[in-house]
Amino acid sequence: MSMSENRERRRPEGGIIAGMEQLDPKPCYRALKTRDARFDGRLFVGVTSTGVYCRPICPARSPKFENCRFFPSAAAAQEAGFRPCLRCRPETAPDLGSWRGTSNTVSRGLALIGEGALDGEEASVDALAERLGIGERQLRRLFQQHLGASPITVAQTRRVLFAKQLIHDTRLPMAEIAMASGFGSVRRFNETFQQLFRRPPSALRRRAISALPEGSVGEIGVTVRLSYRPPYDWDAMLAFLRARAIEGVEWIGGDVYSRTVLQDGLTGTVEIRHLPGQTSFSATIRFPSVRALPAIVGRIRRVFDLGADVAAIGAHLAQDPWLAPLIAERPGLRAPGGWDGFELAVRAVLGQQVSIEAACKLGSRLTQICGTSLPPGQRSRPELCLAFPSAAQVARADLSGFGMPNARKEALMAIAQAALSDPSLFQPQGTVEETVARLRAIRGIGEWTAHYIALRAVRETDAFPASDIGLLRGAAIHVGTRPSPAVLQDRAETWRPWRAYAAQHLWAADAAAHG
Repeated sequence: MSMSENRERRRPEGGIIAGMEQLDPKPCYRALKTRDARFDGRLFVGVTSTGVYCRPICPARSPKFENCRFFPSAAAAQEAGFRPCLRCRPETAPDLGSWRGTSNTVSRGLALIGEGALDGEEASVDALAERLGIGERQLRRLFQQHLGASPITVAQTRRVLFAKQLIHDTRLPMAEIAMASGFGSVRRFNETFQQLFRRPPSALRRRAISALPEGSVGEIGVTVRLSYRPPYDWDAMLAFLRARAIEGVEWIGGDVYSRTVLQDGLTGTVEIRHLPGQTSFSATIRFPSVRALPAIVGRIRRVFDLGADVAAIGAHLAQDPWLAPLIAERPGLRAPGGWDGFELAVRAVLGQQVSIEAACKLGSRLTQICGTSLPPGQRSRPELCLAFPSAAQVARADLSGFGMPNARKEALMAIAQAALSDPSLFQPQGTVEETVARLRAIRGIGEWTAHYIALRAVRETDAFPASDIGLLRGAAIHVGTRPSPAVLQDRAETWRPWRAYAAQHLWAADAAAHG
């Protein structure tokens, strides 16, 4: 019996490709033989006798050692000529590609690819490299080093795996799946699946899925499962979101987080449930445009920090005796992201010099002034009735009666104008220092606010607002005395490139101590 139910006997070309030398085949094979879940998402095995690639936890009988080729990413396996397994479904593996090694450039690049940076006829690796502040050749080298595949292959693999997941788990029409997964045309979609699987896309759909209702994303919604690598501190994440929920925009009931979505002028909702037994989240998306699905899924991954390898990050941070007890106390703590860059920046300004509760009330008031009302038919829950305003809506709004100091109202307008002038303002570009400098150029954005926006919205893993009073108090709990911002900044140098996660642990320690 083979490793997979995919029985095509095609041997892919080549063997271990560039960037693969760090994977020692013998330990990888032991992980495969024992189906060690710790390696799920960390490596993939290509089986030369079947031509498929699998996760290390694949339930089928393990292949012979001499038939195995090991890769650090699904894209690397696909670039080597292997196709995804139909049993273990590589598309449902934890997405850890951006956390392998210490390359923030690769992490930023993957985030942009996940948002569609290499989709469309005009997209290019050169343009992606320019957005990241490096040369095209260096970007290709970094991708090969950390992922074993080119940026183009990573983007193509993302499209194939997302489409495969929608085929397996939904009853969306194939034409809508082609559009949702970023294929330029239905013809290209069909050709790709025929080439990979020797069958049309519809032949991959499971019979059990016929029990689900058929219809569009906007009508019935689509539910996708998003995996993560444990541990995951769900209680801490939910408490963070609950404390900052904006009335009308977000709703949290029990263990369910829901919110409204505004994208490209269209509105919808998402509903997130934690599935701890499956180390994943269930995300139900209701939105009228299927083309928006990858971006919405990317936002969900960003908010819930699903791509983080917190065990590896924690091991690095725990080398510092200041942080070791905090890591031990909360091993699954994540760094929550912002749903939208502009929204997060506005929230940061609203929260300046006021409590979290007061900032939420201001956010609700601003949304009532210039947000978008959802039609009753789109409200998955009656509480979800407003979408947070876009930069254009804030820029046009009359905030004269908005209960805030004029300086902060001017800052809101400045952020709105900056976001309209530069659509990529809140996307990963260059180093964390360059990101902070770019944000600080906006009127009303200081050092603390710039780092906070970089941490939550841009997802800079090395952002660190050293002057934050919560961080200083959190450090004092185990140090004994409150350090100065300069002392904390110097200490944090050894925490790179994960200072954002160190900040999250210090904030958590402060919250536990001071309520």
